[in-house]
Amino acid sequence: MLSSPTRGALVAAALIAVSTPAFAHVSFEAAQAAPNSSYKAILRIPHGCDGTPTLKVRVRIPEGVVAVKPMPKPGWKLETAKGAYVRAYQVQGEAVSEGVTDIVWTGSLDDAHYDEFVFQARFTDAFQPGATVYFPVVQECEKGTQEWTQVPAAGEDPHKLASPAPGVKIAAAAHAAPAAQKAGALTIEQPWSRATPGGAKVGGGYLRITNTGKESDRLIGGSFPNASRVEVHEMTMENDIMRMKQVAGGLEIKPGATLELKPGGYHLMFMDLTAPLAEGQVMKGTLVFEKAGTVAVEYTVRGMGGAAPAAGHHQHH
Repeated sequence: MLSSPTRGALVAAALIAVSTPAFAHVSFEAAQAAPNSSYKAILRIPHGCDGTPTLKVRVRIPEGVVAVKPMPKPGWKLETAKGAYVRAYQVQGEAVSEGVTDIVWTGSLDDAHYDEFVFQARFTDAFQPGATVYFPVVQECEKGTQEWTQVPAAGEDPHKLASPAPGVKIAAAAHAAPAAQKAGALTIEQPWSRATPGGAKVGGGYLRITNTGKESDRLIGGSFPNASRVEVHEMTMENDIMRMKQVAGGLEIKPGATLELKPGGYHLMFMDLTAPLAEGQVMKGTLVFEKAGTVAVEYTVRGMGGAAPAAGHHQHH
């Protein structure tokens, strides 16, 4: 019969044997991203090469991934290589034709230690939902090199590769318009908001409401996460000055009419935000109508892009 210490050692060894493959390969902490959106890449390096320390980590940025910004790492030298893209990509309304193609961190990571290397990037419309984007990584050690560069062929299981490149799967589009929802005689379509800079205290809400009934209804407010209240506002141009004010009593939606809340016109204001809105988020809130009552909605947060007022100043009353 085995002693307790011996049994414990065997159990520990068995657990290590089972768990090691999950951490044996270089991989990303978040292996999924939304299409045409920003992504924080956290690359995990679990070990060195044949028991020797890792001295360099090289990451190749695939075509179609742009706006790459690596994070400096204490104790490591950071270098990047830049080059032209095969084609220009649209990023928040601007054409981007070149950028970072390679990232290199140089330092020392003992074989017995684990560490993470971080960079920010953006997946463009070059990738469709369901696709996996692979980032070839070369790990240079004191003795030897490990090339994590194998990309599976169509239909091939990447887990069966000896040295697979870490990949990120493109999920369903974060900005895909959700199905229209009904609330009595009202049809509500495409609620969305814009990302806000850090420290911003207000955000905007936009959507389309159609009244298919025979009586008018009125949008009078709602609720939004991290906001103290939701107000209905109107933006107008008066004497070359852009003015924004709260609409007293809410907005009427007449029978057979469609009310569109959009930048530069009627819109919702999320007041006293306690946290910024980030592109790609889906925020659950409500709309409150005079007759239809309270309706749950989800706002998709898009980028900060969009035209500023054409002229004059912006005053908020």
